[in-house]
Amino acid sequence: MTSIIHFKFDKKYFLKKTICFLNSNNNSGIFTFGSEACIYDSSELALAKLQVFLDENKGNYIFGCLNYNLKNEIELIQCKNDDLLRFPLVNFWVPEYVVKIENGSRNYLKGNKTSESEELITDFFKQEKKETFLSESISFSARTNKENYLKNVLKIKSLLQQGEIYEMNYCQEYFAENIKINNPFELYFKLNTITKAPFSAFLNTENHQVFCGSPERFLQKKGNKLISQPIKGTAARGNSEKEDLANKETLQNKQKERSENIMIVDLVRNDFSKIAQKNSVKVDELCAIYSFETVHQMISTVSCEVKENTSFTDIIRATFPMGSMTGAPKLNAMKYIDELEDFSRGIYAGSIGYIEPNGDFDFNVIIRSLVFNKEDKYLSCSVGGAITILSEPEEEYAECKTKIGKIINAFNES
Repeated sequence: MTSIIHFKFDKKYFLKKTICFLNSNNNSGIFTFGSEACIYDSSELALAKLQVFLDENKGNYIFGCLNYNLKNEIELIQCKNDDLLRFPLVNFWVPEYVVKIENGSRNYLKGNKTSESEELITDFFKQEKKETFLSESISFSARTNKENYLKNVLKIKSLLQQGEIYEMNYCQEYFAENIKINNPFELYFKLNTITKAPFSAFLNTENHQVFCGSPERFLQKKGNKLISQPIKGTAARGNSEKEDLANKETLQNKQKERSENIMIVDLVRNDFSKIAQKNSVKVDELCAIYSFETVHQMISTVSCEVKENTSFTDIIRATFPMGSMTGAPKLNAMKYIDELEDFSRGIYAGSIGYIEPNGDFDFNVIIRSLVFNKEDKYLSCSVGGAITILSEPEEEYAECKTKIGKIINAFNES
């Protein structure tokens, strides 16, 4: 184990370490620092190797992330586009320090509490106001121009009419090159003030950074109970209380949004049936509206009781990627995603979370996020939405702008 005793906050040193902060934005979160053991793999058997790693480190807190392109191992399909972010398919690690932060107090779940470790954590959170996170304002370029986006939505609707798919999550990438991020911690905190999402996360590794403002849970396991909370259906927050309430009610009653959500609920139910005890799959909440800092979202909750002796990767093979990020039927939707999208999703639409020593776990869906490749100085922010037979191309394009607008605009306010 690498000791950090007598460590004085040094940003360059800090950024060489694996750092993770999972933030519920409900006065609680989990902060980790360092790595005692890790798996960083992009081979064709990455998921199988992950299970070996988990078995070898059973009984520890294990944090990690899953790349959307793990689908290639699960379903034996390929993406035509290069992953310009070059994020590994699996990246899991056993942290040196795990600290639960709740209402300002710190509970060391792993690692010794010392004056030095306390100073380290305090200084991390002080970075929120240390310096400007960019040397200059930047602008993002769209990988897919509006004309091609609208054409592709029409192609997807044609596939829907032919019965090839029932719904497809179609995404586009915004990117910036030759970027220098002076202070990634301050950038994360700034974005968090914009999104204030319950599955927010900051991840720093030697080669990458993820700034995640996700409102969506992929999977949570407690005991043998597994839940998933797919999001489908979005409306912008209003500029006044009256407008905000009207937008919320419109979303609740909009047939297109409800249809999108219910189709994904059925997909998740089907995924769960592969690893669930007989007759245990149920819908706990259907098409509920939750309000976040920038948008209202329609969220459902599906649960099941997991069969005995079902491993973490058994569950991932049955459920990944999250159905809300693919469409239905899942396999066909993923094939057309690879055909029509102009980028490789990489870690976007993947997941980040943690496994507890008793095997319980909680993982999000990586959306409303920025991903940075340090070596290539490449910054990416992707966004998408569900296309159904009721979709209007211009409305879908506008919805993407609603979801991503404030995140991108933050770079011109630094």
